[in-house]
Amino acid sequence: MRVGTFVLAAQFPGQGPAEALHRAIRSTEVAEESGLDSVWLAEHHFVPYGVCPSAVTLAALLLGRTRRIRVGTAVSVLPTQHPVTLGEQAALLHLTSGGRFTLGVGRGGPWVDLEVFGGGLEAYEKGFPEALELLLDWLSEARVAANGERYGFREVAVVPRADELLDRDGGESVKGPEVVVACTSPKTVRLAAENGLPMLLGMHCGDEEKAEMVALWRSAALAAGRSPESVREAGHVSAGVAQIADRSEDAVETLVKAMPGWLRQGLDAHVTVDGRHRVMRDPVAYTELLCGLHPVGPARLAADRLAATAERTGITRFALLTEGSGDLAATEENVARLGTEVLPLLT
Repeated sequence: MRVGTFVLAAQFPGQGPAEALHRAIRSTEVAEESGLDSVWLAEHHFVPYGVCPSAVTLAALLLGRTRRIRVGTAVSVLPTQHPVTLGEQAALLHLTSGGRFTLGVGRGGPWVDLEVFGGGLEAYEKGFPEALELLLDWLSEARVAANGERYGFREVAVVPRADELLDRDGGESVKGPEVVVACTSPKTVRLAAENGLPMLLGMHCGDEEKAEMVALWRSAALAAGRSPESVREAGHVSAGVAQIADRSEDAVETLVKAMPGWLRQGLDAHVTVDGRHRVMRDPVAYTELLCGLHPVGPARLAADRLAATAERTGITRFALLTEGSGDLAATEENVARLGTEVLPLLT
């Protein structure tokens, strides 16, 4: 099992963005101290749901403050940025961190971000495959040109090369950073599978839905000519929520008291680029749903839920939201208990 934290830098009611970002930094430091595998950083614009607008920038800071833990984006949103820019940043973090960086990418949503950054609705609805292809080319080739519907430029040299990381033993080059794709639809699942890229599956999904998406990914990957070994070893990531307490009632109460206010404030702030109607989940019901799906309760219960997800889906990597209390000290304690109490039960 590879258990990590999922960091949104959530701004709870009554808090400022600096407080949310400080909590994100501290929770990462505690995650490393407590033996967790990774930290995954979300990216949002113009909303208090998450106040980190650049996951790669925060990743750079956290890679510099840590020595062992992996740092990944969950996710960097491709329709609002140029794939070459993102590829250059990913290569830089991969090389300078000794290979501890994972690049998670996704389509994002139909938000006003598309208007502000100039991608437009078409970049969200149709442009993701082209952007992903260009990004992957940049991370694997020595020279790249583009002649697509959105991106077109003459051949240029890739500097620095993402695959020029030297291993510690033989001094030979190793491959570039791992790339993970956030998947919420069968179309994106197939796209990830065809490229042999592992999926990041959202915390709103239960085990059955995630198992179905993994099964679709496997069949699509094999149909695309991916080797059975690579299909078996694909490192999909399951996002979820974790709140560790001595009693299940206490863990649930902590989240039900804090998360609905954050969800209501954060999700309601999203503005669609085209004025389309949005239906927001009931914040209390959604919090209760998450408590029922994920490791919320005593360490033994949390370990059993993670093991059950792994058994049902085949996924053994987890990105768990630990800041659901909205409180710095409580988040630090939660992360520490996840690493020191739950993790030993999974090994």
